[in-house]
Amino acid sequence: MDKSPPPLSLAAALAMPLPEGRRSSEVFVDGDVEIRFCAPKGYDPQPPHNRDEIYIVAAGHGKFRVGGRVDPISPGALLYVAAHEVHRFEDFSDDFAVWVVFYGPMK
Repeated sequence: MDKSPPPLSLAAALAMPLPEGRRSSEVFVDGDVEIRFCAPKGYDPQPPHNRDEIYIVAAGHGKFRVGGRVDPISPGALLYVAAHEVHRFEDFSDDFAVWVVFYGPMK
Protein backbone atom coordinates (compact mmCIF):
# COMPACT_ATOMS: atom_id res chain seq x y z
CA MET A 1 0.00 0.00 0.00
CA ASP A 2 1.43 3.37 -1.00
CA LYS A 3 -0.37 5.57 1.52
CA SER A 4 -1.86 5.08 4.95
CA PRO A 5 -5.67 5.21 4.93
CA PRO A 6 -7.45 7.63 7.28
CA PRO A 7 -8.68 6.36 10.67
CA LEU A 8 -11.94 4.41 10.64
CA SER A 9 -14.19 5.03 13.64
CA LEU A 10 -16.46 2.43 15.17
CA ALA A 11 -19.48 4.52 14.07
CA ALA A 12 -18.24 4.59 10.46
CA ALA A 13 -17.57 0.83 10.51
CA LEU A 14 -21.08 0.17 11.85
CA ALA A 15 -22.53 2.25 8.99
CA MET A 16 -20.72 0.27 6.27
CA PRO A 17 -23.04 -1.93 4.20
CA LEU A 18 -22.55 -5.68 4.29
CA PRO A 19 -21.73 -7.23 0.92
CA GLU A 20 -24.30 -9.72 -0.39
CA GLY A 21 -23.96 -13.05 1.41
CA ARG A 22 -21.23 -11.84 3.82
CA ARG A 23 -21.26 -11.44 7.60
CA SER A 24 -18.46 -8.87 7.64
CA SER A 25 -17.29 -5.81 5.73
CA GLU A 26 -13.83 -5.44 4.20
CA VAL A 27 -11.93 -2.53 5.74
CA PHE A 28 -8.38 -2.95 4.47
CA VAL A 29 -6.36 -5.41 2.37
CA ASP A 30 -2.62 -5.27 1.74
CA GLY A 31 -0.52 -8.28 0.80
CA ASP A 32 -1.40 -11.15 3.11
CA VAL A 33 -3.24 -8.97 5.65
CA GLU A 34 -7.01 -8.50 5.48
CA ILE A 35 -8.96 -6.49 8.07
CA ARG A 36 -12.72 -6.87 8.30
CA PHE A 37 -15.44 -5.54 10.61
CA CYS A 38 -18.14 -7.83 11.94
CA ALA A 39 -21.23 -7.06 14.06
CA PRO A 40 -23.17 -10.35 14.23
CA LYS A 41 -26.86 -10.31 15.13
CA GLY A 42 -28.44 -13.03 17.25
CA TYR A 43 -26.24 -15.99 16.28
CA ASP A 44 -22.68 -16.36 14.97
CA PRO A 45 -22.68 -19.29 12.48
CA GLN A 46 -19.11 -18.90 11.25
CA PRO A 47 -17.15 -21.90 10.01
CA PRO A 48 -13.42 -22.40 10.68
CA HIS A 49 -11.22 -20.30 8.39
CA ASN A 50 -8.20 -21.28 6.29
CA ARG A 51 -5.98 -18.49 7.66
CA ASP A 52 -4.88 -17.50 11.16
CA GLU A 53 -6.91 -14.64 12.57
CA ILE A 54 -7.00 -12.11 15.36
CA TYR A 55 -10.17 -10.52 16.73
CA ILE A 56 -10.30 -7.28 18.69
CA VAL A 57 -13.58 -6.66 20.49
CA ALA A 58 -14.73 -3.15 19.53
CA ALA A 59 -18.06 -2.98 21.39
CA GLY A 60 -20.38 -5.05 23.52
CA HIS A 61 -19.70 -8.19 25.47
CA GLY A 62 -20.32 -11.92 25.24
CA LYS A 63 -18.49 -15.22 25.23
CA PHE A 64 -15.93 -16.62 22.82
CA ARG A 65 -15.81 -20.35 22.14
CA VAL A 66 -12.63 -21.73 20.63
CA GLY A 67 -12.15 -25.48 20.60
CA GLY A 68 -13.59 -26.70 23.92
CA ARG A 69 -12.89 -23.46 25.81
CA VAL A 70 -15.38 -20.64 26.47
CA ASP A 71 -14.19 -17.27 27.78
CA PRO A 72 -16.04 -14.03 28.63
CA ILE A 73 -15.08 -11.11 26.38
CA SER A 74 -15.59 -7.35 26.43
CA PRO A 75 -14.25 -4.27 24.58
CA GLY A 76 -10.50 -4.30 24.09
CA ALA A 77 -10.16 -8.09 24.32
CA LEU A 78 -7.63 -9.57 21.88
CA LEU A 79 -8.45 -13.06 20.59
CA TYR A 80 -6.29 -15.38 18.47
CA VAL A 81 -7.61 -18.29 16.40
CA ALA A 82 -5.39 -20.69 14.47
CA ALA A 83 -6.42 -21.63 10.94
CA HIS A 84 -9.05 -24.42 10.82
CA GLU A 85 -9.89 -24.13 14.54
CA VAL A 86 -13.62 -24.26 15.38
CA HIS A 87 -14.71 -20.98 17.01
CA ARG A 88 -17.66 -18.62 17.42
CA PHE A 89 -19.15 -15.86 19.53
CA GLU A 90 -21.97 -16.77 21.92
CA ASP A 91 -24.40 -14.98 24.23
CA PHE A 92 -23.29 -11.60 22.89
CA SER A 93 -24.99 -8.25 23.43
CA ASP A 94 -26.98 -6.46 20.72
CA ASP A 95 -24.17 -3.92 20.27
CA PHE A 96 -21.43 -6.56 19.92
CA ALA A 97 -18.82 -5.85 17.21
CA VAL A 98 -15.28 -7.01 16.41
CA TRP A 99 -12.39 -6.08 14.16
CA VAL A 100 -11.10 -9.20 12.38
CA VAL A 101 -7.53 -9.50 11.10
CA PHE A 102 -6.77 -12.39 8.73
CA TYR A 103 -3.07 -12.81 8.01
CA GLY A 104 -0.49 -15.14 6.60
CA PRO A 105 -0.84 -17.75 3.90
CA MET A 106 -3.85 -19.96 3.31
CA LYS A 107 -3.39 -23.23 5.21
